[in-house]
Amino acid sequence: MSVENPFPESIKFPALTIVDLAAEGEAVTAAYQNFVLSKVNNSCLRLAVFNEQYGWHYHPASDELFIVIDGCLVIDLAGGAELRLSPWNSVTIPAGTVHRTRAEGRTVNICFEKLAAETVFVDENPVSAS
Repeated sequence: MSVENPFPESIKFPALTIVDLAAEGEAVTAAYQNFVLSKVNNSCLRLAVFNEQYGWHYHPASDELFIVIDGCLVIDLAGGAELRLSPWNSVTIPAGTVHRTRAEGRTVNICFEKLAAETVFVDENPVSAS
């Protein structure tokens, strides 16, 4: 089990700035990019663009609200359930829920979660977080 760096990330846009989410997603050319767009109280709005699979993990103290903008985001849950999100679908993953995200083709999603939320990585095909 490993823990992602808990130090705060930079915030791309300050309050009172209009953010063109479509343009931000289109501007990403890397195979994987995930960054904080803006801060909301102690939470953040994050943009992720990717075409791969992210490792099994959970967030001990933060829910995650995913909203797909483009593509197909699949969220696998420990125990075998699979959530498939198309554009403008959303789902909340409760704190402590072991999951992984994977893209089917290039996928753009936004995520609302606690700023600098702890991420704990776990073994492949986990049954539950301990």
